[in-house]
Formats: sequence, C-alpha cells, structure tokens
Amino acid sequence: MNNNHTDFLNPAFGYRFNDLFDSFKLKQLAEDFDKYFESKDKSKFDAFVKYRISKAKGMSPQDVSSVLIDASLVLSDFIVELFNLQDYQKKFVDKKNYEQDILDFNKEIIQKKVLKKFKQQDLENMNWQRLNDFADMIKGEFFNEENFRQDEEKYTASMMLKLVEVEKHLKWFYEGDKFAPEGFTIPEESMLITEKTIALIKSAGLSEDGENVEHSELSKLRKILDELFMWLFAKKHFDRNTENWISYFDPEKLDYSHLVKMDETEGMKHAPEGKLVHRSGFKLTDPRMDDRHIAQQANYCMFCHDRDKDSCTKGYKDKTGNIKKNPLGISLNGCPLDEKISEMQFVSNEGFPLAALALIVIDNPNLPGTGHRICNDCMKSCIFQNQEPVNIPQIETSILTDTFKLPYGYEIYSLLTRWNPLNIKFPHELPYNGKNILVVGMGPAGYTLTHHLITEGFGVIGIDGLKIEKVHEKYAGTKDSNGWVNYPEPVKYFYEEIEEDLDKRILQGFGGVSEYGITVRWDKNFLTAIYINIARRKHFRLYDGVRFGGTMDIEDAWDLGFDHIALATGAGKPTIIGMKNNLIRGIRKASDFLMALQLTGAAKEDSFANLQIRLPAIVIGGGLTAIDASTEILAYYPVQVLKALKKYEDIVSEFGEDKFWAMFDEEEKAVMETFLDHAREITDEMNAANSENREPDFVTLMNGWGGVTMAYRKLLIDSPAYRLNHEEIREALKQGINICEGVSPLEAVPDEKGAVKELIFAKQIVTKDAETGRTRYKDSEEMITMPAKTVLVAAGTSPNIVYEREHPGTFLLDTKGYFFREHMIVKDENGKHVLVEAKENETGLFTSYEKNGKFISYYGDNHPDYAGNVVKAMASAQYGYDIVARLFSDEIKSQNYDQDSVTEREKKFSELALHLDEALTATVHSVERLTPTIVEITVHAPYAAKKFRPGQFYRLQNYELTAPVINGAKLTMEGMAMTGAWTDPERGLLSLIVLEMGVSSRLTELLQKGEKVVVMGPTGEPTHIPENQTVLLAGGGLGNAVLFSIAEALRRRNNKVIYFAGYKDSKDVFKMDEVEAGADQVIWSNDTGEIIMPRRAQDLSFKGNIVEAMKAYSEGTLGNKIGDFKEVSRIITIGSDRMMNAVKVARYTVFKDKFGEHAGIGSINSPMQCMMKEICAQCLQRHVDPVTGKESFVFTCFNQDQDLDRVDFENLHQRLRQNSVLEKLANAYLTFLFSKGEEELTNVEDEDSIMKGH
Repeated sequence: MNNNHTDFLNPAFGYRFNDLFDSFKLKQLAEDFDKYFESKDKSKFDAFVKYRISKAKGMSPQDVSSVLIDASLVLSDFIVELFNLQDYQKKFVDKKNYEQDILDFNKEIIQKKVLKKFKQQDLENMNWQRLNDFADMIKGEFFNEENFRQDEEKYTASMMLKLVEVEKHLKWFYEGDKFAPEGFTIPEESMLITEKTIALIKSAGLSEDGENVEHSELSKLRKILDELFMWLFAKKHFDRNTENWISYFDPEKLDYSHLVKMDETEGMKHAPEGKLVHRSGFKLTDPRMDDRHIAQQANYCMFCHDRDKDSCTKGYKDKTGNIKKNPLGISLNGCPLDEKISEMQFVSNEGFPLAALALIVIDNPNLPGTGHRICNDCMKSCIFQNQEPVNIPQIETSILTDTFKLPYGYEIYSLLTRWNPLNIKFPHELPYNGKNILVVGMGPAGYTLTHHLITEGFGVIGIDGLKIEKVHEKYAGTKDSNGWVNYPEPVKYFYEEIEEDLDKRILQGFGGVSEYGITVRWDKNFLTAIYINIARRKHFRLYDGVRFGGTMDIEDAWDLGFDHIALATGAGKPTIIGMKNNLIRGIRKASDFLMALQLTGAAKEDSFANLQIRLPAIVIGGGLTAIDASTEILAYYPVQVLKALKKYEDIVSEFGEDKFWAMFDEEEKAVMETFLDHAREITDEMNAANSENREPDFVTLMNGWGGVTMAYRKLLIDSPAYRLNHEEIREALKQGINICEGVSPLEAVPDEKGAVKELIFAKQIVTKDAETGRTRYKDSEEMITMPAKTVLVAAGTSPNIVYEREHPGTFLLDTKGYFFREHMIVKDENGKHVLVEAKENETGLFTSYEKNGKFISYYGDNHPDYAGNVVKAMASAQYGYDIVARLFSDEIKSQNYDQDSVTEREKKFSELALHLDEALTATVHSVERLTPTIVEITVHAPYAAKKFRPGQFYRLQNYELTAPVINGAKLTMEGMAMTGAWTDPERGLLSLIVLEMGVSSRLTELLQKGEKVVVMGPTGEPTHIPENQTVLLAGGGLGNAVLFSIAEALRRRNNKVIYFAGYKDSKDVFKMDEVEAGADQVIWSNDTGEIIMPRRAQDLSFKGNIVEAMKAYSEGTLGNKIGDFKEVSRIITIGSDRMMNAVKVARYTVFKDKFGEHAGIGSINSPMQCMMKEICAQCLQRHVDPVTGKESFVFTCFNQDQDLDRVDFENLHQRLRQNSVLEKLANAYLTFLFSKGEEELTNVEDEDSIMKGH
C-alpha cells in the first residue's frame, strides 16, 4: 500500500496523513488536543472538561455556547499548527480587519446619518455633479487617489469614518461629552485634518453665515460632513458603481404578500424590467456571495446565542415556548440539524473560519450537502421576522469554501468529520464494533446515516439502484478484502484537483435527488466532496445498480449476516393529475425530465443522451420541482438546438443533404428544421453580443418561440415554492420564466399527428372560508388556452413503498396506505427489544418488520416527519442513527477494543466485502454478434443472475469514466431495458440480447471483456406461468429473446406451447435452439428474405408477418397443427408496439370466434429510464377499460406484462416517438464518427410494417 503522503503535517505533532484514518490514532490525537488546550488556557479547558463530563446538564444554553466558542478557537489554533497554516490564519484576521471599516461605515454613518436623514424625494433638490465634485476634492485632499481606484468602497468608508472621528474629537474638546476622556486634547492628526477642512470651505462654496466663531473649525467640519452625507445619499441613487456596495445595505421590510417582486402582462407574471440575467448552459448559475457580502451578512447577525434567543437553531417561539408560524403558515422550527449557527457566525465574524467549521460539523458533518440554494429553514426562523433575515446559508457555505481554498483545506474538513473534540458525544471515530448495517439508498438520508454509523464504529454496506461512477479513486483510496490497498492521497487544493465545471462534470449518481433533482443553482462539486469523504471510510463499501427488492431482498440481507437494514430510498412515484389526454406525446413528468437532463446526461455537450424539448413549454405545478424544471427547459433548449446544428453540419458534410433528410418523416423534418432555424438565430445573437461586448439575450429569442410558463392551480402566494422557497421563484423569474397562477389544467389538445399542441385551463374562483379563513379554489366557467409543445407535470410525489407492493405483507402501512406505519422499539420486562406502534405525537423510525430480533428502520422522504427537503432527510438520519445504535449497545459495550480484537473483527467485514464484490459487481464476460443487427452480451453478475425470473429485465449501462471517446465525444450509453435471455446462476452469468437500432444499443459492441458495467435488476414482474394449459407465444424480432425463459418455464409446468416466432428478415433469426427448446411447435415467419426452414419435423414456416402466419396456421394451410386456437387459454406476445397491437386487434377480427376464453398478455416496451419501479415515471402506460372506457395508468417497469385489451397502443406508439428526431440525429452522428463515410445512413423503415423496430 502507498504511504507517501506524510510530510505536509507538522512533524512536531508526530502524525502522518494515513494516521488520520486510524481510529486508534484519532483517539490519541484527541488526547493531544486536550493537552494542548490545557496548556493554552487551563480555566477554559477546565470549563470544557466540565461540559464534556456533564454533557451540558446543569449548564445554561448561554454557558454551553460560551464554552464551545472558547474551545473552537483553541481547536482552530491546534489545526492551524497541525497543518502549518499560521500565515493563512493571519490573512483571515487581516481580511476581517480590512473589511471592518465598511461594516462600521454602514452601521454608524449610512444607517444613522444618511438613510435616516434623507428620503427619496430629497433627490430632486440635489445637484449630483456638484456633490460628486466636492467629494472628489475631499478625497484628493486627504487620501491617495490610487486607493480609491483599487477599492472605492473601502476607502470611502475609511475617509468618512476618519472625518466623523475628527468631528467627534472637536465636539469633545469644544462642547464636551459624557464619553470624552477627562482633560481630552485634540490629537495632532485630527488637528491637521481640521486645518485642511477650513481651507476647503470657500472653495466648496459653503456659506459661513451664522457660524460660531469660537468653534468655527467644528462648524465648518460639520458643514462638510453634511455635504458628504448628502453626497452619499445621492451616490446610492446616481452612481451605478455602488449597486454592489454593502455599505448601503438597508434591511428590506418583509411583506409576506409580496416577497417576490414581479411584473404582470396579460395574466403572465414575469421578472421586472431590467432584472433578467443571462444564462448559457449548465455551468453554476449562482457563484455565491463574495467575501465582502459574507462579512456584511455575518455582521448583520445579532449573535442571539448569548441570550438563548438563537431561533435560527432552536426555532422561533412565543412566550409560552411553542413554535410560532409565519404569516404564510409555515412553522418556524429552525435548523432541522440543530446546527450551532449563532456561535458559528460569531467566530467566523472574528476571522476564524476553522473554528466556525468545527462548530458546524458537530451537528452537520455533511456540510457540503447543505447551505446556499439548498436549505433556508434557519433563515425563515431568524429573529428578524419583519425584515429580511440573515443569509445564514451563504455564510455557512462560505466557511466551507474558505476552508477548501486552503492548502489541504479539504483534508481539514474531512478530518473534522472523523475527529472533532467539540463533539462531546463522539470526539473521534470509534473502532469497528463488528456490527454491519445495510443502508439502502445513497441520497442525503442514506449518506448521512452512513457517516454517523461508521463514526460510531459500525460497518456499512450501501446499495443504490442508480449508476454511481467511481470518481477520484486516488483521493478515496482503494480497498480489497483485507482493507486498504492504497490509502487515500491527500487533496491539497480542492479547487484545482477536484472541482469541475458543472457542465463538464462526470454525472456521479451519488447523492440521489441531490444529483439529479437539484439544478446547477447549487455547486455539485460539494456532492463530490461528500462522496470522496465517505468512500474513504475503511468499513464502508458501496454497490450501485442494486435494486432492493430485486437484486437483493430482506432475506438476502439476513443471510449475508447484516444486523440491521435502513431504508433511505427517497421519494416514490410522481402524482398523475386528472387532465384529459395527460399522457399524449410531448407530456412527461418533471422527474423524468430532470433525471434525463442531469443523470442520463442530456445537458452535456458531448453526451449522446436524447431529450427532445420543443417550445412553447408549460410546467404544471407550484413547488420547487416545477420551478427547477422551468428554468432548466430555458437553459436546455439552446444547448439542444446548438448540438443539433453541429451534428447536422458534420453529417451533411459527409453524407449530403438528401441522405440526411431521408432519415426523417414529414413531421420530424419540420421539427428538425425548427431546431436548425432556432440554432442559427441563437448563433447570430451570440455573434452580435460578442461584437457589441454584451451578454447574449436568449430569453427574448425563446419568448418569441413561446417561452416557458409555470402554470399553477392556486394563487402563487399559496404555492409550496412561495411559502417555502420564495427566493427560488425570484431567481427563476430572473432567468426568464413566466408564471400563470389560478389556472387548473383540464385538457391537453393533440395536433393532427398526436403530439400536444395546447392546454386548456379553467380559471379558478378564489374564495375565503368564513369559518377557517382558508382560501378555497374551484373551477370557473372561464377557459384559458395556452399553446404548448412540451408539458412537464410537477404535481408532487408519494413515498417510496415499492418493496411492500412488490412483496406484499412485509410492512404495515398507515391508514391511508401512504407511508410505512411508524413504530418505536422498547425493551420488555425481559430486556428484549420489541416493536410498539408510535402514538400520534411520537416519531417512530422503525417499520413494522421484525424477524429473529432484527428490525428495519426508514428515513427521509419515506417518513412523514422528514419528507420534503434535503436537510430534513439528513435530520432523519442524524436522529435515527443513535436509535439504531442503541439496539446493539449492550453487545457493543461487552466487546474488547484492543488492536488485536478489532483486527479480528475487521477480517469478518473484509470477508463480507469480498463476497459482495463478487456477487454485486457486474463485469462483461463476452460480447458476441448473433446477426448483422443483434448482439449478445454475457455478463457476470451473480446476484442479478440468481434473482432473475422469466419475463423480467435489467437496465444495462456503461460507466462514463471508462466509456470510449471518439473525436471528443464520450460514448456513454443511456440506460437500456434488456431482457435476460438466459441465466446461469451457478456460474453467475446472464445473457442480454440487443438489437442495434440506436446509439446506446450500437455501443454495446464496444464493451470489453472484464469491463465493469451496470446491470440493475432484475426489475419488472415475473411473468405468470400457468400449469397444464395451452399457451400461444407470439414473438417479434428481438422480442423472441424475452420468450426464451418464459417458454422454458411454461414447458417445465407441463403447458403445451405453440410458438409463433416472427422476424422482419430471415437474416434476423438468432438462437433457434432456444426457440425450439421452449416450444412444442414453432411456426417461423419472416416478411423478407428467404423463407426460414424449420429444423424439426413438427415445426412450420410462413412467408409473411406474424398475424398472417397465425391466420394460416388456424386455417390449417401450413400443415400439421398440434393444437387448435380454441384450446389456447393464454396468449403472450412481445415485439414492437405495432406488432403487439396487430395481435390484439386480430383476436377480434381475423380470429373472431377462433379463440375461446383466454387471457391476452403483452410484454409492453414503454420508453424507460430509471427502471427502479415508479420513480421517474417515463415508463407510464395508458390503459383503457374495454367495457367502461375508464382510463388508468400503469408503470411498465413495475409490471411489463399487461392486458392487451387495456393497453392503448396508439398512445404507446406516440410516446415511443417522443425523442425520435434527436434519436435519429444521434444515430446518424455516431455513424459519422465511426466510419467517416464508410457506412451508409439508414433510411426510415416502412411505417406500415408491424415489425418496425424489431
């Protein structure tokens, strides 16, 4: 193992970098800090020890704050010395002192002498030019002009403070003052400045009438100050250079009815004139406050901890101690994590960011996952309830970034998450205790729970269904079954070694909703910081592409020896709204859009991911997801069309216009032409902006093309976004979105091709309930029609209870069947842990599950008390880990914790990790071409293979990190739904068969033996296998691969299987052995090519499509039949949507009266993305009851086998085309990259073929 990075720590301390990952060494380091603290200040150390021993019992909150502040400053000194950062700490203090003049200037002069004295109407009588000339004269007289050019605000503040100080000295001397020292004399510097002011009186044109001759110096100076105060007021309004000055900070009064300033035009709310900001692509949209604005915000804080009024942490309470609500009805609970905010801001304001960091990390070790543009509970609860609050998240994030900017600053943060003497509960990571927890889901709740459990000595195995890239292995370290192979290398400069531009950053997958649900308003490099820090932990392993309930279930976990399971699986299925035609082409869920954009990768310029968006666009909803989806459409549309233009130009240069346009049908041509026209207009605007030295204006262009409108059923003031995150509405309006309030969606109107063209809304009637005062909404008769070619629905989500739906009876649900039912654990009279149902006012973090003394807990959006945002999810883990740990406290206490005992226990963890490395890691075993267009990938993935049941499927992906690159394009696959053609559980192998019909499927041939891939699953529902019946199978093209395992299972249960295997062309036939093995009789058919010759005596063949083959068979014209259609009790068909629809219809037309009573099942090939069952909702399939006509919707990734008579195949056909223009474009571009003209572009297949695409 490497051991080279030991020389940057102060050698006087005696530690190497590797020691900072050793629990025994960390304990020693904590003891060394105690000695250091005692040597620095024994009285403060004794107070800290008293606090630590008493655990704050008997101490007032103010005393606790005082002790922690004192200790944090000593800890800061200790860390500064350990990491050799003395010069950097001095710079922090110097920077604080440098900014102090401006802060004092704002408080003592601007607030007290300028803004109170002058009002807006006074500007009419002010001569700005004269005032500014006079001020320039004063500047030139007393200060270096160069200083003002470098930092006008700083030196303006210094000048004014100096002049006011001189005025004070003159006042003390001439008029006296209770604060004046006895026998005060005017300092020489003040006298010098006074003499110069006298010389300026006449040149300034100031009248000397009425002056007190005796005190003329004081009178004249006051006249000059009056002029300067007037100048300062005028400067605020006339000098645009002061727009960003903190000197003029004047807290804005809060009007809860108008928290967001906006204009309205023809019923559309939009940003006020002049407030739009330019955005280009997916770089970080909010670079955060600069140091000066952070200093101002910290200085604005009242530091309420010394009065036990720090409501930002503890909640805003009334006189009885109950939590109050703000005028919007939001409970002001304070920080969900109970961060020590006021104390943090106090030491930060003094210039000690490391002390501040140590205070935050006590309660929030995953600090990078919170802060600016993530959470605002602290701000809402700030003591300033009638004026704008302190921007605590900005300060918090700045403390982190100040640390990350230091040499090895990331390592300081990382160390403080494992070792923090201020954390009296766990001042350092504990040695491994031998207990292992399975954490399901690596979102905010999951990674927070993981951190706390590991710190307390547990081993943690994390699993997640998403693809999670293995980023920065050299900094995370590498481990094998024996522990470290290579220790983590230290990160010296985070912003050089780790930070990536967000539009180029590898899409990691780690962090769940923080990765794919939160936009680039937040710096996702912070997510990387958390990922690396957790990946470094010795007793942690993470396995991606593992679906709990599919790849691994509860019984597997117990069999593997896990002691507890923690569910942190996040939000579940999106809400389906009651709008007519709510699933026609062009309509999708916002979760689908955001995941495709930010996880599949459509936002990246070098990505082949396809996400087709057209304008105008409407987003239905009023929450933060609706806001985010709206802004990201605006950002994505230019990226999309510019990528399309680039591909078009390259393809045409190689293949020519005729071949390019031959790929598309007429509708697609029109869409492509629009994309190209818009891309050229955007290009022209960028060129014009560059030549005119201005930012390009994309918003005007896109509004001209229809723009993006967020439509909400209620008034905006009642929306979740306004009530919880009004700042995000303000920022979204700046980016150019429009908002239409009080409109309820009734109907989506399709165009002649089946794509959405407009939405019809009902204008709402708004009333107040006389008894409750609540606002009521109901539809009016007034209808509003809005054009729309893209519609995203962001109407909320429900908890993820998929496991219970997949394995009924595992968990009890609440009375609404919505959440898991809350339970707590208590000890019975025998000391045994038992479950009890939580009462109404109690929080229970355990499900109803119990087996052999083992339990399952749940967190985050799964839990009613913690659903809703990232920080509440983290808080659930912070609260819950301790409850889980207490389950094992007696056993843990009884163990030995000497080095040998711990090492022995670690061997068992290593054995578990070795087994899981083998069982849960998917690697390519072989890649074989079966036909000119079909490839078989055999993968070694033991658990995925073992769990497969006939009919189920997997999600296949390669990793972005290891994907090949061609001409700068990263050949990363989108997730593909692929059936398990066969599995070999003993060898851990499974077969995936791919039809090359698009970019991702074509990339499978590039997979290399031994390459790690994601094979998530199995997912979907196992096909129902009857017994002793006659079953007809109808497989089209690649669909036959799905039927291999189904047919085999049917034969095992003594069913008679009549198998119709259809292909477009005879050259498409593959694996005839497998088809024959599962069928009593095979009827081969193909549209083109030579007729397929049967190989067995009982088998038949037909030239034509599969329905025609079935007709010929039923009529007896093909030869020997082994069964009559009247015998068939079940039809299972899988192929293209056209082929399955043809079979559906033929049962009532061509085969009318030929079938008896039977079940018709189609294995539906909906578009899919996550395939984790009811998460992204791309797979939604419309059903129509054939008797009642009632509409319903099915998540195909939950159950692909659907009643043929209910499936709306036309709707399926339309939705499969939702990205067709970009899919064909990308496919042609891949051909361009691969062959540079050696391969011909493939034209559109015959629209009438029921085998199209198969």
